[in-house]
Amino acid sequence: MSDDATDPATETFIANRNLLFTVAYEMLGSAADAEDVLQETWLRWVRADLGQVNDQRAYLVRITTRQALNRLRTVKRRREAYVGSWLPEPLLTTPDVAQDVELAESVSMALMLVLETLSPMERAVFVLREAFDIGYDEIAEAVDKSPAAVRQIAHRARRHVDARRPRRVVSSNEGQAVLESFLDAIETGDPQALLEVLAAEVVLMSDGGGIKHAALRPVTGAERVARMFAGGIGKFEDTLTAEPTMVNGNPALLVRLDGKIDGVMAIRVQDARITGLYYVRNPEKLSHLTSATPLTLR
Repeated sequence: MSDDATDPATETFIANRNLLFTVAYEMLGSAADAEDVLQETWLRWVRADLGQVNDQRAYLVRITTRQALNRLRTVKRRREAYVGSWLPEPLLTTPDVAQDVELAESVSMALMLVLETLSPMERAVFVLREAFDIGYDEIAEAVDKSPAAVRQIAHRARRHVDARRPRRVVSSNEGQAVLESFLDAIETGDPQALLEVLAAEVVLMSDGGGIKHAALRPVTGAERVARMFAGGIGKFEDTLTAEPTMVNGNPALLVRLDGKIDGVMAIRVQDARITGLYYVRNPEKLSHLTSATPLTLR
């Protein structure tokens, strides 16, 4: 990018960067891919005749959406061959993201996994409409469809997501309280306390990417998940620690082995119990955590 801070193109891009990154990330589930999309967006932005652009923000969103759509079609094929469960790349986020309940839900691990079940076009339309409240006409320009078609796609995507998303949005405080109870149960080795914080239908997904050991399939049921934690923790000879943090706008745990980051565990909470556990161990998805500054996203 240009070093000239007074350059209007640079200033406009920087002013909208968080928005563009969040659009790309919610479409792709990968910070690395989102950054690549932003680079491609920048290259197209600086070549544009800005004198002919009436709404610069809308124009930037349109470029970002199209680039993300192109990349999403490629990565979906790649993910079909992924070893074990695929989970979104975790993002360290600032506390203000958690306070924005709708934003926190839109980037949560649980909802990002639901978005994976949409087609690329459905995902793009859903993200732009539901997460950013962008009008149908503007979305139509971004995805090269008619407004009527976009409305139909949005309705279909919303119905699909609503059938799979949590029944209600959990506040950051409630999520934090449940996480603390979970961590206490793990640290004290109290199996009954662990069962009390896990929902009967809890699902544990772990992502090692074929690089780190992880369950190849989701583990379902409180008894099975509790046994896995009890057995798994006992196998570690090194010092295992977990510290609360904010990931994707929601309470999570940063897990370390002998001081080195081993993974990030996010949770899904419903009715004061954990219904989903998402443990990302793939080092390719964790490399940015050691130096990353927590994101504000918008």
